[in-house]
Amino acid sequence: MISEMDKKYLERCVELAGEALEKGNSPFGSMLVSREGEVMFEDYNRNSGGDNTRHPEFEIARWAAGNMNAEDRRYATVYTSGEHCSMCASAHGLAGLGRIVYASSTEQLKSWQKDLGVEPGLLKGLAIPEVLRGAEVDGPDTELSEAVRKLQYAYHQRS
Repeated sequence: MISEMDKKYLERCVELAGEALEKGNSPFGSMLVSREGEVMFEDYNRNSGGDNTRHPEFEIARWAAGNMNAEDRRYATVYTSGEHCSMCASAHGLAGLGRIVYASSTEQLKSWQKDLGVEPGLLKGLAIPEVLRGAEVDGPDTELSEAVRKLQYAYHQRS
């Protein structure tokens, strides 16, 4: 269940996705929040230079593994504009991070890309629970997923 506090963090993720789009990257934004509600790390996609592994969820996992102890990682929450891809879900699990809350789902993204005539990428587009056992996941959010859809359409119409 997505709470009002979760929505505030998700709204920031959508803002970060917009920043990514402004800089020529695909529009995804994410943040890591401690169990006390402190924003520990935030980032957006940085793939315009050709490195398609520069997803914010992957960067969060790497940052958390190097800067947080195992217990703090387990109780932290990752908020993101779009559901983790399989690469990022794997990194999330391997870093031992906790709950994931997303504004838009993988299924929504695949549907939008199909509407736009975008060919499927190399990754299969699995939902997080198909990649991670026991993942605590909440999403999508109806209102915010519409904002993400608009960013995705803007990105793909530019490409």
